[in-house]
Amino acid sequence: MKKVILIALASFGIMAANAQQAIETPSFDANWSLGIDAGGTTTLQKHKSFLREMRGAVGLHLQKKLSPAFALGAEAAWSVNTSKWYGYRTSTMFDNSYVGVYGAINLHNLFGGFVCEGRKFDIEITGGAGWGHSYANAGPNQDGPKDYNFFATKMGLNFNFNINEHITLSIKPSVSWNMTGGKYQSLDIEQTSAGYTRHLATFNILGGFTYNFGPTFKCADTDRGEIDALNAKINSLRNELDACLAATAANEARAAALAAELEACKNRKPEVVKQISDNAGAVRHVFFRFDSYRITSMQMPVVGTLADYLKNHPKAKVIIKGYASPDGPLDVNKRLASARAKAVKDALTYRFGIAADRIQAEGNGIGDMFSENSWNRVSICTIEE
Repeated sequence: MKKVILIALASFGIMAANAQQAIETPSFDANWSLGIDAGGTTTLQKHKSFLREMRGAVGLHLQKKLSPAFALGAEAAWSVNTSKWYGYRTSTMFDNSYVGVYGAINLHNLFGGFVCEGRKFDIEITGGAGWGHSYANAGPNQDGPKDYNFFATKMGLNFNFNINEHITLSIKPSVSWNMTGGKYQSLDIEQTSAGYTRHLATFNILGGFTYNFGPTFKCADTDRGEIDALNAKINSLRNELDACLAATAANEARAAALAAELEACKNRKPEVVKQISDNAGAVRHVFFRFDSYRITSMQMPVVGTLADYLKNHPKAKVIIKGYASPDGPLDVNKRLASARAKAVKDALTYRFGIAADRIQAEGNGIGDMFSENSWNRVSICTIEE
């Protein structure tokens, strides 16, 4: 058992090494081959002499290599009526025929790897199935000679001698099984669950001549330095991708946190809304964009409502404190804070006609009232009676 496991592991190791080999694969119209076969065939049971009852056989085969190790093909074969089988002889020149498809596995390329310069000798294992036909069987029946069809399977080996890139000579032993029998030659399979029995099975030994149409598989020309450089570039791109994914995940987490904070703010009842028109100490916020002290059109209505309150309450005054976020140089932010307070004062004075002596404006530098830095770019206006 240990030997079987070790052999299996070694086989998988060889196949893995072969899979890593760089092979140039031609187009679909390449790697086709066409050949002729000739030899002999004889039954495996109910014969007086194995060789004496052997009769001639001829055939054709067409094959397409899918890879250095695997191929698919179609074949046809005919046996020549030169001897009796099962004690009877047909009345036609060709007494049996077979047409089928098969798969072939090149054992050398599968387990030994693809050889760039090609092999002079290799072995293939083949297996297939197809349509068998018996011509004018003259066995014991009441109706005279009759043809019949049967389903057949076939297993074999190909010993290939590769003369050059295009010419291959082969020795091809195989066994064919009649899986269904015929009207006058039924299968005797009482002792088996399938038709794989010597009864109505034949042994075939053929010689093959095959012409291989090019081009065939070739080893790819590789530059080790270029491959290493490409691998290094791939690894670098993978690292960059990982970094981008990590940054994306962090940004998504931050966006989710901000969304949750915004949702909380929307659901929270305002604490400042206390009848602004009737109470002193009311607060208004005028927000600014980054690195700007210009009051935007969206913020101007806030200044307008503040001006309305001051007009309706002549004794009221307002204290304006300007702030900046911590983004950017400190000295610039201090100037921005003062400019933002002055911008609100100027709007109240020159646009809405509020007396300047009712307005106190001052810059308070960096603000930290809000957890969101951008909200700290603000002028906070507090009304006093």
